[in-house]
Amino acid sequence: MTTAPKKKRLPKIGWYEWVTLPGLGLPPILAKIDTGAKTSALHAFRLDFFEENGIKKVSFSLHPYPHSTEAFSCEAEIYDYRNVTDSGGHTEKRYVIKTPVHLGKHTWPIEITLTNRDNMSFLMLLGRSALRRRFLINPARKCLFGHPPSKITIKDPS
Repeated sequence: MTTAPKKKRLPKIGWYEWVTLPGLGLPPILAKIDTGAKTSALHAFRLDFFEENGIKKVSFSLHPYPHSTEAFSCEAEIYDYRNVTDSGGHTEKRYVIKTPVHLGKHTWPIEITLTNRDNMSFLMLLGRSALRRRFLINPARKCLFGHPPSKITIKDPS
């Protein structure tokens, strides 16, 4: 009699979690876990295309916390351009970057589209492509991997 291989037990995450993007040098960002979004999205404004040594890049600014005036400047290599349709049915051509995301003790590369999310409760969405085969989502829980350092204070969106 043969035994079926054991299935890998996936860690659980809540409907939003604190993540970091070490490749962009940003402070922790509260990300909504969004299985309705195929690709992850990050709030960005002042997007400027440029080339450096033949490599296509984008520079951008972002507010890591909702309703914050603190802005960070970043730049990243452009991985792709995509037409993305938002939940309101509007299609927008977006830059796509690829960068590591860190959640708890897990770090892996993800694709992120850049768009202005200033009027949204969450300035980052972690989409299903980034989550696939990595986590189980518990929609009744939040921040299962903990909270950022105490110096960061934002209003709980729930």
